[in-house]
Amino acid sequence: MEYRGEPWFQVGKKSFALQWNNRVVLKLDKAHQELLFEVRPETFQKCPVASVYWSYVVLEDLDNDELAALVREAWTMVVPKRVSRPILEAARS
Repeated sequence: MEYRGEPWFQVGKKSFALQWNNRVVLKLDKAHQELLFEVRPETFQKCPVASVYWSYVVLEDLDNDELAALVREAWTMVVPKRVSRPILEAARS
């Protein structure tokens, strides 16, 4: 799917990531994103979505492995645990 010509990622009707102006907007675990806002404010900023925050992420500040891990985390926020659990276990191995 696309939003204003940029990629928009979702599972069913639930969004978890989109690209916008050389940044990515990710739906991350609340505790994790709060930590990232605090320790890496130049890379992670709050993005208001409805009554919660997602994370604006500056792409140039991430390597491919870190970006993949964050996208995987965002994806796990919208899929059932029975779907995400085996994939997360495989990624840890």
